[in-house]
Order: sequence, then C-alpha cells, then structure tokens
Amino acid sequence: MQAEDAAPASPNRAVVSLRPGAIILARHGEPALSRKVMISARQYGDWWGQYEVGGLRAGQTPPAALLAAAEGAGAIYASTRPRAQETAAAVAAGREVMADALFIEAPLPPPSLPDWIKLSPRWWGVVSRAWWHLSDRHHQQETRAQAEVRAGQAARVLIERAEAGQDVLVLAHGYFNHMVGAHLKAMGWKLVHNQGFKYWSQRRYEKR
Repeated sequence: MQAEDAAPASPNRAVVSLRPGAIILARHGEPALSRKVMISARQYGDWWGQYEVGGLRAGQTPPAALLAAAEGAGAIYASTRPRAQETAAAVAAGREVMADALFIEAPLPPPSLPDWIKLSPRWWGVVSRAWWHLSDRHHQQETRAQAEVRAGQAARVLIERAEAGQDVLVLAHGYFNHMVGAHLKAMGWKLVHNQGFKYWSQRRYEKR
C-alpha cells in the first residue's frame, strides 16, 4: 500500500507568540559632586548645572544583581549624561551601549526664593521637583507636560525592543525612570522587582 501524503498544515493552527523580554530601568551610580553643602536656590541652579555634566565618584563597584541584568540583556540603553555613561561603562563590560538623550533626567529648575534661604542640594531637589510639577514657570527648561510626552515615547521605544523577546536594560536617572515606569504600567507592564531610587538600583517590568 502506498503511504499517504502528509496532511498539510492547517491554516487555522495557532501561532505560538514570542514572550516579550523584561524592561529594566536602573539608576546611575553615585555622582562625584558633593551634596554636603548648604546653598541658596540660585546657587542650587548652578549646582545642578555642574551635576548634569559631572561623572561618578571614584572607587564604586556595580552590584552583582545589576551586572547580571546587563549580562542577560539583549539591548542596553543609557542616557547621554556623563554619570549615566560612566555607569554604563562599569556595567556593560565592553558590550554595545546605545546612548540616547531620550533618557536624560527631567529638569530641576529651582523656584525664585531669597538667598538667605539655605538648604542642602537634596532638599532643594525635593522643593524644585514639587515646583516643577505645580508651576508653569520653568526658566525656559522642559516642562512637566513635555517630559511626560518624552517619557511616553521612551516607554514605546523600550516596549518595541522588548517585544522581540529579549530583556532591555536602561541606565539612566531616578525621576525620569519613574516617569517611564508609570507609562509602562499604563501600557500593561507590571513592576515585578523594585529596588527603589537609590544609586545602582533597578526596577524590572514584565508584560503580564
């Protein structure tokens, strides 16, 4: 008896979809610029300008968990700021890192307050972030609405890359990472691992 020809594949057979990779948003290492000063709002504007162009404090070692995340990532992005670039160099172990200004920190313009009011840079950061959220005066810098648009764009870039099935690591900044994470959640991604906002920390999002 002649063997029957193999039955053709059914056109209705379900196609197995590729599971998206994770999106990991990591904060840079500790910057070299000291926060142990008491300064005015005007001086904080100058301090922030130095912070934006400065690198990392010497002698730091990336945590093992972040090194493992970089090793397992199919793509690594970094903000173009020096502190993020130096973090990427320490974490990526010579692998390609895609530098993109899309991931730079949201600005921190301080409010116009008298010079006799002195705070540490840490507390000026809190005050400036609240003012940035609530005020329409931004010293000609990016507004909250503009930053939200940028964060949404960044989230879509990362999702498109993760949907190819590989983990994506971003080495960037605390607050803008938070903004991107909010957009990821709105797009159906769940925060499954959260190390907070400390230096070298990471937040892992997965499609659920």
